[in-house]
Amino acid sequence: MKPTIIGIFATLLFASCGEQPKKEASEKQTASTEKSEETTAPQLRHVVLFKFKENSSEEDIQQVEEAFNALPSKISEIKGYEWGKNNSPENLNKGLTHCFFLTFNSEADRDTYLTHPDHVAFGDVAGPHIADVTVVDYWTK
Repeated sequence: MKPTIIGIFATLLFASCGEQPKKEASEKQTASTEKSEETTAPQLRHVVLFKFKENSSEEDIQQVEEAFNALPSKISEIKGYEWGKNNSPENLNKGLTHCFFLTFNSEADRDTYLTHPDHVAFGDVAGPHIADVTVVDYWTK
C-alpha cells in the first residue's frame, strides 16, 4: 500500500511541476506581447551626429556634451534621450564622433524642441566647436 501511495504522490508532484513552466512561459509570452504592443506605436527619432573642429579642446567638447545632456531636463517634449561616442571599427564615420539620439511623440513636439530657447542657447555653446553636423529624423516602423 505504501508503494502505491508514494507512486501516486510522486505522479502528482511531477505532474504539477510539469505544468508550472508552461504557465510561466505563457505569462512571459503575454508580458512580452503586451510590451511589444506598447512599443509598437510609432515614435519620432531625431539623430544628431557631430564632428568637432580640430582646434576644439577636450574641455570644449565636454562643455558641448554637458550642454546637450541638459536639454532633456529643460525641454519636456523630449521623451527619450541617449548619446555616445563612435567606436565603430569600420572607419566610415567621416569624422563624426558624437551621436545624440532623441525621441519625440510628434512632429509638433520636435518642432517645439527645435525652436525652444534652451535648444537655441545650446546652439550658441556648440556652434563654435562644430565642424560638421548631420541630422536625420524618422518615424519608427
